[in-house]
Amino acid sequence: MEPLASQIRPKTLGEFVGQEHLTGTGKPLRVAVEKKELFSFILWGPPGSGKTTLARIYANAVDAEFHELSAVEAGKEDIKRVIPKRGTLAFQKSVILFVDEIHRFNKAQQDFLLPFVERGDITLVGATTENPSFEIISPLLSRCRVFVLNEHSEGEMEKILKRTKMKIPKNAKDWLIRMAQGDARQAITALETAKSLYGEITLETLKEAVQSTHLRYDKKGEEHYNTVSAFIKSMRASQADAALYYLARMVDAGEDPKFIARRMVVFASEDIGLAQPTALVVANAVFDAVNKIGYPEATINLAHGVAYLAQCKKDRRSYDAVFEALADVKVHGNLPIPMRVRNVPTKLMKELGYHKGYKMYDTESYLPDKLKKKKYLKNGTEE
Repeated sequence: MEPLASQIRPKTLGEFVGQEHLTGTGKPLRVAVEKKELFSFILWGPPGSGKTTLARIYANAVDAEFHELSAVEAGKEDIKRVIPKRGTLAFQKSVILFVDEIHRFNKAQQDFLLPFVERGDITLVGATTENPSFEIISPLLSRCRVFVLNEHSEGEMEKILKRTKMKIPKNAKDWLIRMAQGDARQAITALETAKSLYGEITLETLKEAVQSTHLRYDKKGEEHYNTVSAFIKSMRASQADAALYYLARMVDAGEDPKFIARRMVVFASEDIGLAQPTALVVANAVFDAVNKIGYPEATINLAHGVAYLAQCKKDRRSYDAVFEALADVKVHGNLPIPMRVRNVPTKLMKELGYHKGYKMYDTESYLPDKLKKKKYLKNGTEE
């Protein structure tokens, strides 16, 4: 049976709720639909904000053939099947390729897609929850406009829930809107699950329904941050088993592997640092591998890196040192740099004493006079 969220999906901008900065009178998507203007664009916004719906409304309005791929599952062969062959009747019709979670396409997949977008063989519409500046290669991004979507407001969520035509008690509706945090699809799915499992919608049945699904792992929700926190703290405590378990939870919930790998790169410098300098090399290698490979194989790369980082000795001295120095910069501002270590680009500056007294491998502090006795990087034996 077709999911409820799909059944009640708006088919025109007139039915669409929210994103007025894009869909309102005179706004870019509204104008594009009215003028039937074809161009490639990326929809960047949180889950359940209407990205897929807007892509379908747009394709229908411009009379284009619509193909939808999920970047989680699709590969080059799937893209090839969508591309119309030049010289055929199919090539004469406009083709829109909608790629959901386009940030999951690795660099090689994006490179493969690029020439078809460049030549206009297809019009690309991508949807992403991640910043396109970091996730989409520059040549592809430069050929697309980027539209930013917002979370649905509580008022918009109430309008969307009315479309389900379900009887929802006020306390249940209020709780659902707060829990979904602007994610319309999540709210509708919770309603459908509660109705299916328990035959009625109450606050209690909604809570039970949410517990019986993966809905709680929302990228902006509490469970997301709890899991990431437990993951980092497990590596910090050198508990490899716990770190691998929390990694598995994030992978199972569909967390972006590049998000996990980024946290590992930060961890390598923040928590391991000088104790094992190669940790940063390994973490960067994991990020690079994940970026090239993607799921499901990237899980192996992540596990390799997590096991290594968790077992490394830990040393936060460089992390603590730079933030202590930053604190002094904020308090004291730009203190005068000692004359003997200043640059000497002109004769006048030399005559004024710039660089005077400088010795290579000097043991006297080069810190500003006010901070001369300051020691940021501890020797490892100091607390």
